[in-house]
Amino acid sequence: QAQLAESGGGLVQTGGSLRLSCAASGSIFSINTMGWYRQAPGKQRELVADITSGGAGNYADSVKGRFTISRDKNTVDLQMNSLEPEDTGVYYCNARGVLTWVTVWGEYWGQGTQVTVSS
Repeated sequence: QAQLAESGGGLVQTGGSLRLSCAASGSIFSINTMGWYRQAPGKQRELVADITSGGAGNYADSVKGRFTISRDKNTVDLQMNSLEPEDTGVYYCNARGVLTWVTVWGEYWGQGTQVTVSS
């Protein structure tokens, strides 16, 4: 099994920056893709950005040019700059394509961390 532990998040004013970090632990042999999703009140969870083990990043159109995702093996960070009130939500770390002793292509989620951008 694998566990994802998130850190970062909080309250920031419009135009500010925050950094989210997520570390995967457990009996993990490899992880194909790690990323961040967010869910705003009353809305569905959506992809913010993800990155493969090879370093290929993928971003939602709404965050391109403002957010940067990076990865070091089983840790993924999300640097968020020029934050807007529309970025407010609960941010969830995701890992998929996880190979462990018990899963060949497992998917795991973190518990979520709140990001609030005030106007």
